[in-house]
Amino acid sequence: MKNLDAYLMQYIDPYYLRILILIGINIILALGLNIITGVTGQLSMGHAGFMSLGAYTSAILSLQLGVPFWIALLGGAFMAAFFGFLIGIPTLRLEGDYLAMVTIGFAEIIRVFFLNFEPGGKAVGLAGIPQNTNFSVVVLLVIIVIFLNARLLNSRMGRALYAIREDEIAAESCGVNTTGFKVMAFALGSFLGGLGGGLYAHYMFFINPQDFGFMKSIELLNMVVLGGMGSIPGTILGAIILTLAPELLRVVAEYRLLFYGALLVILMIFRPNGLLGDVRIYDIRKRWWKKEVKTCQS
Repeated sequence: MKNLDAYLMQYIDPYYLRILILIGINIILALGLNIITGVTGQLSMGHAGFMSLGAYTSAILSLQLGVPFWIALLGGAFMAAFFGFLIGIPTLRLEGDYLAMVTIGFAEIIRVFFLNFEPGGKAVGLAGIPQNTNFSVVVLLVIIVIFLNARLLNSRMGRALYAIREDEIAAESCGVNTTGFKVMAFALGSFLGGLGGGLYAHYMFFINPQDFGFMKSIELLNMVVLGGMGSIPGTILGAIILTLAPELLRVVAEYRLLFYGALLVILMIFRPNGLLGDVRIYDIRKRWWKKEVKTCQS
């Protein structure tokens, strides 16, 4: 893997390589939020809180305890999943705006905690984190996460999650354990949030509680909504666009945030269901297979 990264450094500008790595990290984070909000229909606006749990846990394990990178990464992901499980249980009866407020409050509690957490450097932040995240690691994990997401959503469990989003009462009347599936969705989405946070921490060298504020949660939510709620290809596309947009708009300097906001408004007016709507990976595969069959028959 290190040889591959050294090879890429010879032909790709470090700036562009950095953007590609950030796109990969954002894809993992957005796919985690997609399970919670896009697939299950639970509006979460505090995903940055799970990201920060994964980032700080993995960074502390790696930097201060000397834990190997992959174990530290999984440790951060499981820590986020644990808190996702905890917050999922008491919020089962909440939905819509009320659930959103709870998740915002949770993310703010986590941020304030790290502002006063001595091993995490308090408000100053945590520096000197080993840079173990590279292009090869991110690409490998993105492929694994996309594959497992597709398998999950194309399974009986995935169809149950979609059913909960469409009509929870009808799903429960058909024998779907809505309580268990909603908690599981929170835990799985939080796991990917923690995984993305760990990758981010081990790439940036330095993390600060302000990196995981409310606007980061909104940015991740925009990726899911822009691409298409519940759509894996849509979420990937949304993550790519919203990671590239601020960089491409640097040419307009201080007006770039204005153009960024206008872009989102225009896209939501003309594509209210997202760029790809509810297109799913197995739908694309079926269309491709039918096309191939027709070609062979002709």
